[in-house]
Amino acid sequence: MKKPRLTRLKKHRAKKTGLPPGALVYVGDAEQKNLAQPKISKIVYDASGMLECELTFEELLNFKPDPAKKTWLNVHGVHEPALIKQIGDKFDLHPLVIEDILNTEQRPKLDEFDDYVFLETRLFYYHADEMAVSSEQLSLVLGKNFLLTFQERSTGAFEPIRERLRATRAQMREQGVDYLAYALLDSVVDRYFGVLEEVGEASEALEEALLASPSNSELHSIHQLKHVSIELRRAVWPLREVINSLGRNEKGFFQPSTMPYLHDVYDHTVSFIESLESIRDTLSGMMDIYMASVSQRVNLEVRALTVVAMLFMPATLIAGIFGMNFNKMPWINEANGFWWAIGIMAAIALVMILIFWRRQWLSSKT
Repeated sequence: MKKPRLTRLKKHRAKKTGLPPGALVYVGDAEQKNLAQPKISKIVYDASGMLECELTFEELLNFKPDPAKKTWLNVHGVHEPALIKQIGDKFDLHPLVIEDILNTEQRPKLDEFDDYVFLETRLFYYHADEMAVSSEQLSLVLGKNFLLTFQERSTGAFEPIRERLRATRAQMREQGVDYLAYALLDSVVDRYFGVLEEVGEASEALEEALLASPSNSELHSIHQLKHVSIELRRAVWPLREVINSLGRNEKGFFQPSTMPYLHDVYDHTVSFIESLESIRDTLSGMMDIYMASVSQRVNLEVRALTVVAMLFMPATLIAGIFGMNFNKMPWINEANGFWWAIGIMAAIALVMILIFWRRQWLSSKT
């Protein structure tokens, strides 16, 4: 069973208690995510072609970026502080940036330095069988001629971008690394829309089931989807501000030709938030529908019990009257007195049933 987010955060943050700023400690759950050995992929490209390979830790020690070409270094696995520190030293990253890369429980953020821009966001994956989402942190470091990306594990999320770079006449290779950073951000936002579409389909199916026959399982599903929407909003809302800050391009890391594409990504995040708010409103409406259905069902049951009780009240009154210990009472000495009393009870019950029927109290509808 997955631990609540607040519990996980408390557990992970406890690892850094008392440590100085910039202390390199991995904050995350490597066992739960089944993280393998970190892998480093290197892509060096220009307009004429590209070279793609994997680096070992020993090869990383001797690696020197080529200032004449564009370099994309992607790391799968950030749970080994020594490796991340080595990469940080190679590209002269601030200790706090390396610390943030190792902390996988952060909200999207943006830090701008003189030589590079540091950005963090999250990748989401929807699990339809559990009606839940899982996520991983994505860190990007954009320099003048290099791009560093750090993922918690290998998921193939950026494989389409690599395919575009591998193409024979790839226009992306003619662009700078800022365009590559845009392409990765655009890919992340596109995956958000894929998750949002699955959540929307699940909410529509849940709404149909809720209108047909509400039950406790639908209530649990509503809570699950509301939790998913909260997780998505927690990630995308600050990401919108991050991309908006990138769009101002105060440090000049993005070329003028890339800015329209970056503004387009910002528009997509705004559209995503609007669609997500619509789903959140639908889920809130479904909760109201469920509570109204439960209240209606209780009212019908109470009404049925009330009708039964009212039918027996006259009979109880008549039986109580004839049960009084008086020496002289009507029909006491009559041979058919008992049947006369039963007949009066039945007649009163039939009259009351007719009245209830005329007033539609016997109907299952309100």
